[in-house]
Amino acid sequence: MSEANLEILASRAGLAVDWIDANGRLQHVKPDALRAVLKGLGHPADTDAEIDASLLELEQVQQDKHLPPLLTIDSGESLDLARYFEPDTLCRVNLENGETLELRLDGDAVLPGIVALGYHQVHIGDQDFTLAVAPTHCYSVAEAVDTQTARAWGLSAQLYSLRRLGDGGFGDTLALEHLVRSAAERGADALAISPMHAMFSADPERYSPYSPSSRLFLNSLYASPACILGEREVRDAIEAAGLADELHTLEQQALIDWPAAAKAKQRLLRVLYEDFRHGGHPQQADFLSFRQAGGEALENHCRFEAVQAVRAAAGEDLDWRHWPEAWRNPQSPALVQFAEEHRDEIGFFAFSQWLIARSLARAQQAARGSGMGVGLIADLAVGADGGGSQAWSRQDELLADLTVGAPPDILNRAGQGWGISAFSPEGLKRNGFRAFIEMLRANFAHAGGLRIDHVMGLQRLWVIPMDASPREGAYLYYPVDDMLRLLALESHRHQAIVLGEDLGTVPDGLREKLIGRSILGMRVLLFEQGNDGQFRPILDWPDNALATTSTHDLPTLNGWWHSRDIEWNIQLGLIDAPTVEQWSEHRLRERQALRQALSQDPQNFVDEIRNETDHMIDASVRYLGHTRAPLVLLPLEDALSLVEQPNLPGTTDTHPNWRRRLPGEAASLLDNDNAARRLELLAVARNQAHERDR
Repeated sequence: MSEANLEILASRAGLAVDWIDANGRLQHVKPDALRAVLKGLGHPADTDAEIDASLLELEQVQQDKHLPPLLTIDSGESLDLARYFEPDTLCRVNLENGETLELRLDGDAVLPGIVALGYHQVHIGDQDFTLAVAPTHCYSVAEAVDTQTARAWGLSAQLYSLRRLGDGGFGDTLALEHLVRSAAERGADALAISPMHAMFSADPERYSPYSPSSRLFLNSLYASPACILGEREVRDAIEAAGLADELHTLEQQALIDWPAAAKAKQRLLRVLYEDFRHGGHPQQADFLSFRQAGGEALENHCRFEAVQAVRAAAGEDLDWRHWPEAWRNPQSPALVQFAEEHRDEIGFFAFSQWLIARSLARAQQAARGSGMGVGLIADLAVGADGGGSQAWSRQDELLADLTVGAPPDILNRAGQGWGISAFSPEGLKRNGFRAFIEMLRANFAHAGGLRIDHVMGLQRLWVIPMDASPREGAYLYYPVDDMLRLLALESHRHQAIVLGEDLGTVPDGLREKLIGRSILGMRVLLFEQGNDGQFRPILDWPDNALATTSTHDLPTLNGWWHSRDIEWNIQLGLIDAPTVEQWSEHRLRERQALRQALSQDPQNFVDEIRNETDHMIDASVRYLGHTRAPLVLLPLEDALSLVEQPNLPGTTDTHPNWRRRLPGEAASLLDNDNAARRLELLAVARNQAHERDR
């Protein structure tokens, strides 16, 4: 079998046959791994005949003289169309604003760069396409806070961890409203929250916010129905459902019981829906308008939820890839018939989406209305579950037969498999980037910013065949320039900043592209050490990345200082004795290096601090505040000096991931002595940094 042709096929399909690992060593993807990944991409390669046929198919696509549905350019940039048309060909551009431009390609068959920002319909000869003209950069923090030298600050919060009286056992958008108002009063410009993507209503055991069913819709469990329907309606529904005692019990628990809390919230939502659709509620017109605006995408998601509910009740497999053939196609006549027979069930899921969308909109309005320049920063997961709603409804644009992860590295010698699927680069191009654009719009809709998890995925992702080891994957490349242009365009249209989580192995050239587009990278205090082990001096921190003390996947500052993360790894048997000794010794050196870095600021010795841990956290907060980062985000866990981290990577049930609740009501949380002091320290340091740098 010809390995040369196999590698040619892989390269033309967008796979990297050779790649550089985290240690800087050249790696080569094995033939069997290439074949398996190619199969997942829709290019069979098990035999020479299959390789030849797949190569021929790709060559035909690449030689096709028919325009793709969408092309992108930067504002002021011309578009070379010589592959498709002769010089001096007439063209008509129907602009978004209703105006029409009559243009002519120049002598090199280039469309002049005079078209305004936006999505425009271009007609040339007998061909049509959409032209997306993008700004050269995303909406910036400086634009959001209306200052040339942005030195803004904010908080980051795990939404589910917030508390309020009557929340039913986990945080919701009303608790979020309380927190944003409190943070805004103290001068915060932003509040970054954990992902709110739609999960699986029929399977409440699945609650990791980074493994959603769909990134187009929201997790309806987070809705605060009283804000939309009225407190009396909700009280009556709780009484009718007999939920009062159960909800109270759930609220008192130290950790979130997701299955029980989700089922209780869904029972409440169903009672509310029955009252809503029969009671002539004044909000019905708004609901119908929302449902109409949601169109096919919303209808498909609600049908998916309804099918899963029916199958769950019958004890059948929920994964759409195992459904009867007639239900695997969202457009099939069988699904149309199902929708007719289950219109009330589908209506319930639409109602739930309406509640959460309106609830989240209220939270962002509260943030901006309270004076925040940015407001909420949404979190976009890197992928969606291959058995979920988004993969089902956009089958040509998502790779449901491949999962995303990471290759082996120093920290994870076996590599990582995240159990989620990613976009198909070829599918995106074939469909005019529809799935990508609609996803951006959905996540920008009720936010002033968007954090893109594993932003490296805009350029490449490590994709793994189903049921294979992460070692058997390969890097798949994406049309990064097109995606960055679309991101910049949607960022400006929504006036929302963009943050890119660029921790880990970043491909060459990507950070430069992100910087050029005003997409802020991410710098974490605990990682900002040089090869000599010393922490980066304040003025050496970049002005093109946000700064933060920690993340949801890392120990809190308190936990790090006291090696709580090491203790968890020992307790769960994740590391051996030599590793424990090496890690512990390294932590002692890191602590000493941080002490030394923080001691450079004489202000750190002015305050009377109760203990060394408080001293260290306060000094770290001030330290980040003085950097040149346009935005500093302080996790609530560090503001409150908590020990435990929200998530411990590499674990599922053995560590209470995504279940920890914060100590105190969201409305008064920042009145805590530690939090109040640290927010004041941060606000003062940010003002000093602004004065220094302007």
